[in-house]
Amino acid sequence: MLRIHFTADDLAGVRFAPRPSPVPELHAALMMLGAPHEELLFGRWRGRLSRALPRVAEPLADLVPGGVAPYFLDVLGGTRAEGFALIRASRPEFVRSELERVYAGGGPVPPWIHGLHGGDAGAWRVLDRAQAAAYESVLAPVWPLVQELHRAEFTRHALTVAEQGLGAALAASAPGSRLREGVWEWPGIPGGRDVRLDGRGLVLLPTFHWRGGPLVQDLPGRPVVLAYPAGRGLPLAPDGGGTPEEALTGVLGRTRTELLHALDEARTTTGLARRLGVSNATASAHAQALRAAGLITTTRTGRSVHHERTPLGALLLAPAAATRRAP
Repeated sequence: MLRIHFTADDLAGVRFAPRPSPVPELHAALMMLGAPHEELLFGRWRGRLSRALPRVAEPLADLVPGGVAPYFLDVLGGTRAEGFALIRASRPEFVRSELERVYAGGGPVPPWIHGLHGGDAGAWRVLDRAQAAAYESVLAPVWPLVQELHRAEFTRHALTVAEQGLGAALAASAPGSRLREGVWEWPGIPGGRDVRLDGRGLVLLPTFHWRGGPLVQDLPGRPVVLAYPAGRGLPLAPDGGGTPEEALTGVLGRTRTELLHALDEARTTTGLARRLGVSNATASAHAQALRAAGLITTTRTGRSVHHERTPLGALLLAPAAATRRAP
Protein backbone atom coordinates (compact mmCIF):
# COMPACT_ATOMS: atom_id res chain seq x y z
CA MET A 1 0.00 0.00 0.00
CA LEU A 2 1.12 3.55 -0.76
CA ARG A 3 0.43 5.98 2.09
CA ILE A 4 0.81 9.73 1.57
CA HIS A 5 0.90 11.63 4.87
CA PHE A 6 -0.51 15.18 4.91
CA THR A 7 -0.03 17.95 7.41
CA ALA A 8 -2.68 20.65 7.71
CA ASP A 9 -0.53 22.89 5.51
CA ASP A 10 -0.25 20.13 2.91
CA LEU A 11 -4.03 19.71 2.69
CA ALA A 12 -4.26 23.43 1.96
CA GLY A 13 -1.49 23.13 -0.63
CA VAL A 14 -2.80 20.32 -2.83
CA ARG A 15 -2.67 21.50 -6.44
CA PHE A 16 -3.76 20.03 -9.74
CA ALA A 17 -1.22 20.67 -12.50
CA PRO A 18 -2.87 23.34 -14.68
CA ARG A 19 -1.44 21.88 -17.89
CA PRO A 20 0.26 18.66 -18.99
CA SER A 21 4.02 18.42 -18.63
CA PRO A 22 5.89 16.93 -21.62
CA VAL A 23 8.89 15.40 -19.82
CA PRO A 24 6.99 13.16 -17.35
CA GLU A 25 4.43 12.30 -20.05
CA LEU A 26 7.28 11.30 -22.39
CA HIS A 27 8.91 9.20 -19.68
CA ALA A 28 5.57 7.50 -18.96
CA ALA A 29 5.19 6.69 -22.67
CA LEU A 30 8.72 5.29 -22.87
CA MET A 31 8.10 3.17 -19.77
CA MET A 32 4.91 1.83 -21.35
CA LEU A 33 6.83 1.20 -24.56
CA GLY A 34 9.25 -1.03 -22.66
CA ALA A 35 6.66 -2.80 -20.52
CA PRO A 36 6.29 -6.47 -21.52
CA HIS A 37 2.56 -6.75 -20.71
CA GLU A 38 -0.67 -5.43 -22.26
CA GLU A 39 0.12 -6.96 -25.63
CA LEU A 40 -3.46 -6.93 -26.89
CA LEU A 41 -4.07 -3.25 -26.15
CA PHE A 42 -0.57 -1.91 -26.74
CA GLY A 43 1.10 -4.37 -29.13
CA ARG A 44 0.42 -2.42 -32.33
CA TRP A 45 1.25 0.87 -30.62
CA ARG A 46 4.60 -0.49 -29.43
CA GLY A 47 5.43 -1.87 -32.84
CA ARG A 48 4.66 1.43 -34.55
CA LEU A 49 6.65 3.55 -32.11
CA SER A 50 9.58 1.14 -31.99
CA ARG A 51 9.93 1.47 -35.73
CA ALA A 52 9.54 5.26 -35.56
CA LEU A 53 12.14 5.93 -32.85
CA PRO A 54 15.36 7.22 -34.48
CA ARG A 55 18.77 5.94 -33.45
CA VAL A 56 19.62 9.28 -31.87
CA ALA A 57 17.04 8.47 -29.15
CA GLU A 58 18.75 5.20 -28.14
CA PRO A 59 20.92 6.73 -25.35
CA LEU A 60 17.76 7.18 -23.27
CA ALA A 61 17.80 3.43 -22.62
CA ASP A 62 21.24 3.81 -21.00
CA LEU A 63 19.66 5.97 -18.28
CA VAL A 64 17.39 3.16 -17.06
CA PRO A 65 19.58 0.05 -16.63
CA GLY A 66 17.37 -2.65 -15.18
CA GLY A 67 14.33 -0.39 -15.54
CA VAL A 68 15.47 1.99 -12.77
CA ALA A 69 15.60 5.69 -13.71
CA PRO A 70 17.67 8.39 -11.98
CA TYR A 71 15.62 10.86 -9.98
CA PHE A 72 17.15 13.93 -11.60
CA LEU A 73 14.86 13.19 -14.56
CA ASP A 74 11.84 13.91 -12.34
CA VAL A 75 10.91 17.44 -13.40
CA LEU A 76 7.87 19.29 -14.71
CA GLY A 77 8.01 22.26 -17.10
CA GLY A 78 5.41 23.49 -19.56
CA THR A 79 7.44 22.55 -22.64
CA ARG A 80 9.99 19.89 -23.49
CA ALA A 81 12.72 22.54 -23.56
CA GLU A 82 11.72 23.86 -20.13
CA GLY A 83 11.73 20.33 -18.75
CA PHE A 84 15.19 19.62 -20.11
CA ALA A 85 16.45 22.93 -18.72
CA LEU A 86 15.27 21.83 -15.27
CA ILE A 87 17.06 18.50 -15.71
CA ARG A 88 20.22 20.31 -16.83
CA ALA A 89 20.01 22.56 -13.75
CA SER A 90 20.22 19.59 -11.38
CA ARG A 91 23.02 19.84 -8.85
CA PRO A 92 26.14 18.00 -10.16
CA GLU A 93 26.45 15.96 -6.96
CA PHE A 94 22.79 14.89 -7.33
CA VAL A 95 23.37 13.76 -10.93
CA ARG A 96 26.49 11.82 -9.89
CA SER A 97 24.82 10.10 -6.94
CA GLU A 98 21.77 9.11 -9.03
CA LEU A 99 23.87 7.66 -11.86
CA GLU A 100 25.87 5.72 -9.27
CA ARG A 101 22.62 4.44 -7.75
CA VAL A 102 21.11 3.13 -10.97
CA TYR A 103 24.40 1.53 -12.06
CA ALA A 104 25.16 0.09 -8.62
CA GLY A 105 24.33 -3.41 -9.85
CA GLY A 106 27.39 -3.44 -12.08
CA GLY A 107 27.60 -3.98 -15.83
CA PRO A 108 29.30 -1.85 -18.46
CA VAL A 109 28.75 1.90 -18.25
CA PRO A 110 28.46 3.63 -21.67
CA PRO A 111 31.10 6.31 -22.30
CA TRP A 112 28.54 9.10 -22.55
CA ILE A 113 27.16 8.14 -19.11
CA HIS A 114 30.71 8.49 -17.75
CA GLY A 115 30.73 11.94 -19.34
CA LEU A 116 27.39 12.85 -17.77
CA HIS A 117 28.73 11.72 -14.40
CA GLY A 118 31.65 14.09 -14.88
CA GLY A 119 29.51 17.02 -16.03
CA ASP A 120 30.73 16.92 -19.64
CA ALA A 121 28.80 19.37 -21.83
CA GLY A 122 28.95 16.98 -24.78
CA ALA A 123 27.23 14.27 -22.75
CA TRP A 124 24.44 16.68 -21.85
CA ARG A 125 24.01 17.45 -25.56
CA VAL A 126 23.66 13.69 -26.22
CA LEU A 127 20.84 13.56 -23.66
CA ASP A 128 19.16 16.68 -25.05
CA ARG A 129 19.21 15.33 -28.64
CA ALA A 130 17.95 11.91 -27.51
CA GLN A 131 15.10 13.38 -25.52
CA ALA A 132 14.14 15.78 -28.31
CA ALA A 133 14.11 12.97 -30.89
CA ALA A 134 11.98 10.74 -28.64
CA TYR A 135 9.56 13.60 -28.01
CA GLU A 136 9.10 14.28 -31.73
CA SER A 137 8.50 10.59 -32.49
CA VAL A 138 6.41 9.54 -29.51
CA LEU A 139 4.67 12.56 -28.00
CA ALA A 140 4.49 15.43 -30.50
CA PRO A 141 1.98 13.66 -32.83
CA VAL A 142 -0.49 13.18 -29.95
CA TRP A 143 0.31 16.26 -27.84
CA PRO A 144 -2.88 18.14 -28.85
CA LEU A 145 -4.88 15.11 -27.68
CA VAL A 146 -2.93 14.98 -24.39
CA GLN A 147 -3.76 18.67 -23.84
CA GLU A 148 -7.45 18.05 -24.54
CA LEU A 149 -7.57 15.08 -22.16
CA HIS A 150 -5.77 17.07 -19.47
CA ARG A 151 -8.32 19.90 -19.72
CA ALA A 152 -11.14 17.39 -19.28
CA GLU A 153 -9.42 15.79 -16.27
CA PHE A 154 -8.72 19.22 -14.75
CA THR A 155 -12.39 20.16 -15.10
CA ARG A 156 -13.54 16.86 -13.61
CA HIS A 157 -11.23 17.30 -10.62
CA ALA A 158 -12.29 20.93 -10.03
CA LEU A 159 -15.99 20.01 -10.10
CA THR A 160 -15.48 17.13 -7.68
CA VAL A 161 -13.59 19.37 -5.23
CA ALA A 162 -16.32 22.02 -5.45
CA GLU A 163 -19.23 19.61 -5.05
CA GLN A 164 -17.84 16.90 -2.76
CA GLY A 165 -14.57 18.13 -1.25
CA LEU A 166 -10.88 17.31 -1.53
CA GLY A 167 -11.16 13.81 -0.07
CA ALA A 168 -13.65 12.76 -2.73
CA ALA A 169 -11.51 14.32 -5.48
CA LEU A 170 -8.41 12.43 -4.33
CA ALA A 171 -10.34 9.17 -4.14
CA ALA A 172 -11.75 9.77 -7.62
CA SER A 173 -8.20 10.11 -8.96
CA ALA A 174 -7.42 6.60 -7.72
CA PRO A 175 -10.47 4.32 -7.45
CA GLY A 176 -10.18 2.25 -4.28
CA SER A 177 -8.07 4.83 -2.45
CA ARG A 178 -9.27 6.95 0.47
CA LEU A 179 -8.21 9.92 2.58
CA ARG A 180 -8.41 8.97 6.24
CA GLU A 181 -7.06 10.95 9.22
CA GLY A 182 -4.64 12.91 7.08
CA VAL A 183 -3.31 9.87 5.19
CA TRP A 184 -4.16 9.12 1.56
CA GLU A 185 -4.12 5.33 1.26
CA TRP A 186 -3.64 3.55 -2.07
CA PRO A 187 -4.25 -0.19 -1.66
CA GLY A 188 -2.79 -2.75 -4.03
CA ILE A 189 0.61 -1.05 -4.47
CA PRO A 190 3.35 -3.69 -4.06
CA GLY A 191 5.98 -3.10 -1.39
CA GLY A 192 4.35 -0.68 1.06
CA ARG A 193 5.67 2.86 0.88
CA ASP A 194 5.14 5.92 3.06
CA VAL A 195 5.56 9.42 1.61
CA ARG A 196 5.58 12.30 4.10
CA LEU A 197 4.83 15.69 2.59
CA ASP A 198 6.02 17.63 5.67
CA GLY A 199 4.59 20.93 4.43
CA ARG A 200 5.92 20.67 0.87
CA GLY A 201 2.48 20.19 -0.66
CA LEU A 202 1.31 17.83 -3.41
CA VAL A 203 0.88 18.31 -7.15
CA LEU A 204 -1.49 15.94 -8.96
CA LEU A 205 -0.46 15.23 -12.54
CA PRO A 206 -2.57 12.92 -14.73
CA THR A 207 -0.67 10.87 -17.29
CA PHE A 208 -2.35 9.42 -20.35
CA HIS A 209 0.31 6.90 -21.41
CA TRP A 210 0.83 4.94 -18.21
CA ARG A 211 -1.34 2.02 -17.08
CA GLY A 212 0.57 1.02 -13.92
CA GLY A 213 0.42 2.40 -10.41
CA PRO A 214 1.16 5.97 -9.33
CA LEU A 215 4.54 7.48 -10.20
CA VAL A 216 5.82 9.53 -7.27
CA GLN A 217 8.39 12.31 -7.56
CA ASP A 218 9.63 12.83 -4.01
CA LEU A 219 12.70 15.08 -3.99
CA PRO A 220 14.03 17.12 -1.05
CA GLY A 221 12.90 20.73 -0.99
CA ARG A 222 10.32 20.27 -3.76
CA PRO A 223 6.56 19.64 -3.72
CA VAL A 224 5.81 15.96 -4.13
CA VAL A 225 4.39 15.25 -7.60
CA LEU A 226 2.08 12.29 -8.01
CA ALA A 227 1.51 11.22 -11.62
CA TYR A 228 -1.52 8.94 -11.81
CA PRO A 229 -2.92 7.03 -14.79
CA ALA A 230 -5.93 8.78 -16.29
CA GLY A 231 -8.05 8.47 -19.43
CA ARG A 232 -9.56 5.34 -20.95
CA GLY A 233 -6.37 3.30 -20.92
CA LEU A 234 -6.10 2.97 -24.70
CA PRO A 235 -2.89 3.98 -26.51
CA LEU A 236 -3.20 7.49 -27.87
CA ALA A 237 -3.38 7.94 -31.63
CA PRO A 238 -2.69 11.13 -33.63
CA ASP A 239 -5.78 13.28 -34.17
CA GLY A 240 -7.66 11.19 -31.66
CA GLY A 241 -7.71 8.12 -33.92
CA GLY A 242 -11.19 8.92 -35.25
CA THR A 243 -14.29 8.19 -33.14
CA PRO A 244 -13.96 6.26 -29.86
CA GLU A 245 -15.53 3.27 -31.60
CA GLU A 246 -12.94 3.40 -34.39
CA ALA A 247 -10.11 3.82 -31.90
CA LEU A 248 -11.24 0.79 -29.90
CA THR A 249 -11.72 -1.30 -33.05
CA GLY A 250 -8.26 -0.28 -34.25
CA VAL A 251 -6.73 -1.69 -31.08
CA LEU A 252 -8.84 -4.77 -30.41
CA GLY A 253 -10.04 -5.66 -33.89
CA ARG A 254 -13.67 -5.67 -35.00
CA THR A 255 -14.70 -9.10 -33.69
CA ARG A 256 -13.24 -8.55 -30.21
CA THR A 257 -14.85 -5.12 -30.02
CA GLU A 258 -18.21 -6.63 -30.97
CA LEU A 259 -17.69 -9.38 -28.38
CA LEU A 260 -17.09 -6.77 -25.69
CA HIS A 261 -20.26 -4.95 -26.77
CA ALA A 262 -22.17 -8.24 -26.67
CA LEU A 263 -21.36 -8.68 -22.99
CA ASP A 264 -24.02 -6.20 -21.89
CA GLU A 265 -24.98 -9.20 -19.75
CA ALA A 266 -23.17 -12.41 -18.84
CA ARG A 267 -23.14 -14.84 -21.77
CA THR A 268 -21.89 -18.32 -22.47
CA THR A 269 -19.39 -19.06 -25.20
CA THR A 270 -22.21 -20.55 -27.26
CA GLY A 271 -24.34 -17.46 -26.69
CA LEU A 272 -21.48 -15.20 -27.79
CA ALA A 273 -20.83 -17.29 -30.88
CA ARG A 274 -24.49 -17.11 -31.84
CA ARG A 275 -24.61 -13.35 -31.19
CA LEU A 276 -21.49 -12.69 -33.31
CA GLY A 277 -22.21 -15.23 -36.03
CA VAL A 278 -18.94 -17.12 -35.51
CA SER A 279 -17.98 -20.62 -34.39
CA ASN A 280 -17.69 -21.57 -30.74
CA ALA A 281 -13.95 -22.04 -31.19
CA THR A 282 -13.56 -18.54 -32.63
CA ALA A 283 -15.64 -16.97 -29.85
CA SER A 284 -13.61 -18.89 -27.25
CA ALA A 285 -10.28 -17.74 -28.76
CA HIS A 286 -11.32 -14.09 -28.78
CA ALA A 287 -12.68 -14.35 -25.24
CA GLN A 288 -9.36 -15.80 -24.11
CA ALA A 289 -7.47 -12.82 -25.59
CA LEU A 290 -9.80 -10.30 -23.89
CA ARG A 291 -9.52 -12.20 -20.61
CA ALA A 292 -5.71 -12.08 -20.80
CA ALA A 293 -5.92 -8.29 -21.22
CA GLY A 294 -8.14 -7.98 -18.14
CA LEU A 295 -11.20 -6.87 -20.10
CA ILE A 296 -13.47 -9.81 -19.27
CA THR A 297 -13.71 -12.55 -16.65
CA THR A 298 -14.75 -16.14 -17.20
CA THR A 299 -16.41 -18.38 -14.61
CA ARG A 300 -17.40 -22.02 -14.87
CA THR A 301 -20.58 -23.35 -13.29
CA GLY A 302 -20.91 -27.05 -13.86
CA ARG A 303 -20.58 -27.57 -17.61
CA SER A 304 -21.39 -23.96 -18.46
CA VAL A 305 -18.84 -21.15 -18.98
CA HIS A 306 -20.00 -17.56 -18.55
CA HIS A 307 -18.16 -14.42 -19.62
CA GLU A 308 -18.61 -10.93 -18.15
CA ARG A 309 -16.97 -7.53 -18.67
CA THR A 310 -14.56 -6.29 -16.04
CA PRO A 311 -14.67 -2.64 -14.87
CA LEU A 312 -11.76 -1.95 -17.24
CA GLY A 313 -13.66 -3.47 -20.14
CA ALA A 314 -16.69 -1.34 -19.32
CA LEU A 315 -14.50 1.77 -19.03
CA LEU A 316 -12.96 1.24 -22.45
CA LEU A 317 -16.35 0.61 -23.98
CA ALA A 318 -18.23 3.55 -22.47
CA PRO A 319 -17.16 6.28 -24.98
CA ALA A 320 -17.69 3.92 -27.91
CA ALA A 321 -21.13 2.97 -26.61
CA ALA A 322 -22.04 6.66 -26.32
CA THR A 323 -20.97 7.16 -29.94
CA ARG A 324 -23.25 4.28 -31.02
CA ARG A 325 -26.21 5.85 -29.22
CA ALA A 326 -25.66 9.32 -30.66
CA PRO A 327 -28.16 10.30 -33.42
